Amino acid sequence: MSLSQDTYLSLISCCLGICSVVLASRRNILTFAFGFAQVLTYTWLCYSQRFYGEIAINAYYFGTMVYGVFVWKKRLRPNDGRMAVEPRSLQPAVIALIAVITLLGSWLVGWILTGTNDTQPYLDAFTTVPALVAQVLMILVYREHWFIWLAVDILSVILWIRAGDYFMVTQYVIWCANCIYGIISWRKP
Repeated sequence: MSLSQDTYLSLISCCLGICSVVLASRRNILTFAFGFAQVLTYTWLCYSQRFYGEIAINAYYFGTMVYGVFVWKKRLRPNDGRMAVEPRSLQPAVIALIAVITLLGSWLVGWILTGTNDTQPYLDAFTTVPALVAQVLMILVYREHWFIWLAVDILSVILWIRAGDYFMVTQYVIWCANCIYGIISWRKP
């Protein structure tokens, strides 16, 4: 049995993505180096599956990561003998507002994607819109982004199971576990 070019690329993208999120959960700025490479490989995979929302969000990730490097550099502090980004927290009212806007935005994008040949429009939307929000919160160093990423990653497992790409499923399962670690790690000073 020979593996396709997309299968190899999927494995590479999976490894890059895992490295990136593990570094993020450790509050390590090197997350961005792996993140840039993962975005490029993952975008190609999404193109081959016609996941247009995922393609759009990866262009967004690329841009926000450029900005994120500068934000994180400013928030680096010594922590247990290494440099780590110093996180902050959102107020409960802000969290509630973000949740409502994110859910409504996800539904709207899903409805728009039904007019395309997207193979999973609502699931694509409910992994895309919350990820936009989580990315901003992560770039701005808010702890709460980990909860949103956990929801996105759970839905992404389903998305990629339906697409039949088990390297991506594996990546998102590992990302779910990493989100739990990130929630714990980012609560520490």
